[in-house]
Order: sequence, then structure tokens, then C-alpha cells
Amino acid sequence: MHADQRREVDQAPFVLHPLEVASLLNGRDFSDEIVTAGVLHDVVENTSVTVDDVERRFGVRVAALVAAVSEDKSIPDYEARKAALRAQVAAAGAGACAVYAADKVAKVRELRSKAMRDPSVLRGRKLAHYRASLEMLRAETAGLALVDQLEFELWALDVLPPSQPGND
Repeated sequence: MHADQRREVDQAPFVLHPLEVASLLNGRDFSDEIVTAGVLHDVVENTSVTVDDVERRFGVRVAALVAAVSEDKSIPDYEARKAALRAQVAAAGAGACAVYAADKVAKVRELRSKAMRDPSVLRGRKLAHYRASLEMLRAETAGLALVDQLEFELWALDVLPPSQPGND
């Protein structure tokens, strides 16, 4: 379903993002359902696939996880939409928090890569959302290593800002 999509940061095939999310989850020994939800976490937001389609192919649990990490595009305001998403993930429990945390780790890494070409992205609303996501995950989870990893990736953006090519 992501075949013709490209990542914004580097124009690589978009499917690399959900595969990285799934790899982060698999590397932490999450269940097959959570890893599957990691692979599928953007399919409802970014394609014509519905939550019902996911449920038919992958079951109720995977569909519930994908639904929990899919934002409500009917909310037009960015900050309100992202706040609603964070609340939705928090309410959905540990599995959804794990998928969401893995997604944010991958996204912060992508942001760092983009910042190498455009440091202004480090002052944008995406970064504020990722920081608010970390706060939510800290409040809703205990001992989730992916949350520690997200905290490290955000710290690295602050302390180890990327250098621009040619400035080394």
C-alpha cells in the first residue's frame, strides 16, 4: 500500500519507515501482534486502507493498535489533532504506547537527518509534538526502553546538533 510513497526527509521509499518501526519493536521482543501493528501503523493514515480492512486481514488486536496510533484527520488544527492523538494513544494502553514510541524514535531520527540540510526544522512544530509525546509516554508507561530511546534521540538533537555539510 505504500509502494508509490516517498519519505519527506530523503525521498527514500516510505516503506522503510514502518519497517524501521517494526524492527525497533521486534528488537525489544514485543509480540507478533505489536510488531505487525508497527508495520501497519501508517497504513490507515496514508493509504485507502481502513481499520476494518486491517481487522479483516490481521485481527481485532492489530486493528485496535493501528486505530489507536492513527490520527483523526477531521481535526484541522495541527496542535489539536496531535494532542488528540496523544490522548488516544495514552487511553489505548501499553501496546499502543510501544508502537507510538517506536514511531517517534524513527521520526526523530528522520528529523535529525533532515536537520543536516535544514537546521530550521529543529524549531518546528513537529519537534514540539515529539517532546509532548515523550512527556505523555513517560506519564503512561514505566520501564519501556523505547521511551528511554526516544528521550535519548531528543537529547541528541539538543546537545549534538547536526553539522551542515561543508562545515566539518
